[in-house]
Amino acid sequence: MPKLYEYFGLVVFFYTNEHEPIHVHGEFQGGYARAQFVIKDGKVSRIVFSEINGKRPLPAAKMKDFRMLVKAKADDIVQRWIDCFVFNKQIRPEMINRKLK
Repeated sequence: MPKLYEYFGLVVFFYTNEHEPIHVHGEFQGGYARAQFVIKDGKVSRIVFSEINGKRPLPAAKMKDFRMLVKAKADDIVQRWIDCFVFNKQIRPEMINRKLK
């Protein structure tokens, strides 16, 4: 499970056996969410956030953090997806200790 970011207890990650479309998962204390990236002309044009069937959703405050973090790091997440699943590179997690705005 390549971990991308940790943000005040919220963990953002890929599963090791991911599939397209490009997406990322968020987890906090047993609550989960997913963000799927819509790419047009090589750029992120939209991000679709959703709950995960059969799993408890993220608490509202952590869902807000997840949305904010994913939007702020969208280009980096797409690049990490490519590095991980296309080039088989090791992904190093980033600890974010300051509040995003």
